[in-house]
Amino acid sequence: MARTTPHDPAAPRLAALAALLADETRAAFCLALLDGRAWTAGELARGAGVAASTASEHLSKLVAGGLLAEERQGRHRYLRLADGRTAQLVEELAAHAAPAPATPPRTLREASLRHALARGRTCYDHLAGRLGVRITDAMTERGLLRQDTAFALTEEGLEWFGALGITLATTSRRPLARGCLDWTERRQHLAGTAGAALCRHVLDAGWCERVGTGRAVRATPAGLRALSAHLSVDPTTIDVG
Repeated sequence: MARTTPHDPAAPRLAALAALLADETRAAFCLALLDGRAWTAGELARGAGVAASTASEHLSKLVAGGLLAEERQGRHRYLRLADGRTAQLVEELAAHAAPAPATPPRTLREASLRHALARGRTCYDHLAGRLGVRITDAMTERGLLRQDTAFALTEEGLEWFGALGITLATTSRRPLARGCLDWTERRQHLAGTAGAALCRHVLDAGWCERVGTGRAVRATPAGLRALSAHLSVDPTTIDVG
């Protein structure tokens, strides 16, 4: 009798995770929540174009599977991605799954959304899209960030954050700097503690502003001046339209 290969105990868990993201509606919910904020079940249902009852069923599966965390306040059910590792997983899967070339948008609204997300967006708690990649490139070119082996801030990079008044938590188990594969640019942008702190700073300082209710962001005129002054970023390389 032929011997069977021992069953890897991780196989059922991997299959269950893949099944959670194999549904287009559940995938849409996870992508929407990459803005790092908590959404109500109703907001997610409207964004995905599904009935509230349908959304509730899918959201319960995502919570049970550990991809989403929920919090109830009164009548409202708020949901967010479980943690940064989950956000990284969703973003990197989207990068691998994105069609190349992309299929043409079906409506003007879809075309505008694609353009806004490609120009700049938040990826959970750090900057992504053309804006995020351009900032990452500028930091590397100035010797603030290394990408030759893994992502790492240099001594000059740590001093640069300090000069901007950005405090980097060094006690967190989260990496100080890591690369995250950008699904529109197909290149790495800065994530980790440093990426999150920089994202908070550019939003709080008014260098960037959110576009609509989703996760698209764009550089403001003040932000373009600041990026030019602090990182020598050419404003013409960042599409603000």
